[in-house]
Amino acid sequence: MTVLHTPSLRDADPDAFRQRLLAYFHQSFDTYESLFSNLASDDAYYQRPEKLRHPLIFYFGHTATFYINKLVLAKLIDDRVHPHFESLFAIGVDEMSWDDLNDENYDWPGVDEVRNYRTQVRSKVSDLIASIDFTLPVTWDSPIWPIIMGIEHEGIHLETSSVLIRQLPLAYVSPRSQWAPCRESCKAPVNELVSIPAGDIYAGKCHDDDFYGWDNEYGSHHASVNAFKAAKYLVSNGEFLRFVEAGGYKTMSLWEEEGRQWLVYSQASHPVFWRREGERYLYRTLTEEMPLPLDWPVDVNYHEAKAFCNWMSKNTGRPIRLPTEDEWFRLRDEAKVTEQRYFDGWQIGLTGPASSVPVNRYGRNGIYDVVGNVWQWTETPIYPFEGFKVHPLYDDFTTPTFDNKHNLIKGGSWISTGNEAARTSRYAFRRHFFQHAGFRYVESEATIKVNDFDYESDTQVSQYSEFHYGNTYFDVPNFAAASVAYAMKFATDIPKRKALDLGCAVGRASFELARHFEQVDGIDFSARFIKTACAMQGFGEIRYDLIDEGELTSFHIRRLAELDLDDVKGRVHFAQGDAGNLKPQYTGYDLIFMSNLLDRVPEPENLLHSITERLNVEGLLVVGSPFTWLEEYTRRENWLGGHKETNGETLSSTDALERVLKHRFVRVAGPCDIPFVIRETKRKHQHSLSEFNIFKRVK
Repeated sequence: MTVLHTPSLRDADPDAFRQRLLAYFHQSFDTYESLFSNLASDDAYYQRPEKLRHPLIFYFGHTATFYINKLVLAKLIDDRVHPHFESLFAIGVDEMSWDDLNDENYDWPGVDEVRNYRTQVRSKVSDLIASIDFTLPVTWDSPIWPIIMGIEHEGIHLETSSVLIRQLPLAYVSPRSQWAPCRESCKAPVNELVSIPAGDIYAGKCHDDDFYGWDNEYGSHHASVNAFKAAKYLVSNGEFLRFVEAGGYKTMSLWEEEGRQWLVYSQASHPVFWRREGERYLYRTLTEEMPLPLDWPVDVNYHEAKAFCNWMSKNTGRPIRLPTEDEWFRLRDEAKVTEQRYFDGWQIGLTGPASSVPVNRYGRNGIYDVVGNVWQWTETPIYPFEGFKVHPLYDDFTTPTFDNKHNLIKGGSWISTGNEAARTSRYAFRRHFFQHAGFRYVESEATIKVNDFDYESDTQVSQYSEFHYGNTYFDVPNFAAASVAYAMKFATDIPKRKALDLGCAVGRASFELARHFEQVDGIDFSARFIKTACAMQGFGEIRYDLIDEGELTSFHIRRLAELDLDDVKGRVHFAQGDAGNLKPQYTGYDLIFMSNLLDRVPEPENLLHSITERLNVEGLLVVGSPFTWLEEYTRRENWLGGHKETNGETLSSTDALERVLKHRFVRVAGPCDIPFVIRETKRKHQHSLSEFNIFKRVK
């Protein structure tokens, strides 16, 4: 299979770079569609081989909608291709608490509809690549960046979708020759430990790096790693079989607490890609079953890998565990693995069979499969490097995973393409998830310490956490509580069934609305904000640092119970979503609350029209805004007031708001200014007024 590589961002020739990028885009699009050609029928697209994931039709559409949603967000295109698809297929990938996996909320389209949509997206992105103005080198502020982001994102889903197809019943699969597995296998080699001397490791990348990176790769990290011993080979099916036959899946003492919970839930008795048939095991590749290849690497989740290490420790009396990320870097350095953007000499990047291969086929310096074959689980939950920054176009790529529940996997697999194969790549998954991932074990006396509670260090999120749940400043009452209290003065005669807090940020107003309504949906575009709101709901508390002065910070804990909101939190459901393109199920509201949102969306008038259809007749629309119009968020021609009209008359935002709503609403209250203060540092605060207007829908 022909596989192109992540292009250099420092190419000297813009025309050559444009052509390479266009070829890279088409190759990615083609490869992804080729993967789905292994499905035997349209029915296969609607199966959920993993009940914690969407059906395959979601993933078929998701990568195409990603391009459009990011290009709209980057203001590189004005018109969507299919607004409904770009909402339907936008979010719901990683089993976050705000992911919606309820099939009743989805009316999945036909396969041909999605295929035609992908064709439209291909054409639109191709035209954009051919015409967009850019300069070299490309940086993450470049207009080209979201296009590269879309290609690399599709590479990730090439892997995750192949894992789901691998879990489908074979009746739903029609193998294609280009996706044929390896045909070679023999008995498993005897594993042994190789000494890795102590050494320093350096990780992270600069923003002027030659190649694309995800936000978690940037920054700097240095560590001194003690000497340890590492398995020469990845753990093979044959080596893992001894654990299975020894009753490893039945011996609860070998499993960590979280692993025991998964084991009880899953009722697993062997790896997911094995199937017991009489006295033997069969092994599932992407498209077929075969007798268990004993010398191929085993595919397991973190819990299974960890239980194996505990079993081995018990049997040998030696401290056996999974490697840390830092130890994997040392292992890679010791194996003298060159930068892995090209895939020579390893089973990676679809350059060989569409499966794993024997664990003793590819090695250097006495260590095998340091990269490729299967990903390798580590002991390290993903965390930010020093200097980490969120990319503004994709704030939910990494930050939701800084929760000590997502462990890093390293090295790539047989299907890893593009950026995934680089030394700097940092991918993390929930510990019970399956990828094409296995493990190698290490022997080390070093103690692994993992934080047991996440706290927020993102400056903006910390400021908003304090704004919503923290102290009041200069005698200004809490804004979320005060604005909801104001709105409820005019809501005495409406039903109190459902309310929507649109642009809910970190969630305080949603909880305040839950004092009055049976159900509240809190929706925000920012995954960082939704993550914090969900943490407050789930744990009843959040922790964060605030900047006092310079590099000095103060640590804070805020608890929902202290705000007398703990009893109503169960009425709230938080979700990530685009206010201007919400999923269909968000409808039938008695009150819609939009606080400090209207002047931060690209098309405020369109938002008002679309939100009207989601509000019941006689329901209340509450709009609060400081009307600080900025081109950064809303193009000048889309401002809702705050300018002079063509006739020279001044149009205030209040008048413009009433003009847009007058045909279907009557004013109930306002304008009324409600003050708020956002703490930036100990001695710097932002004081503003938000104008609230309340309307009742009458038709």
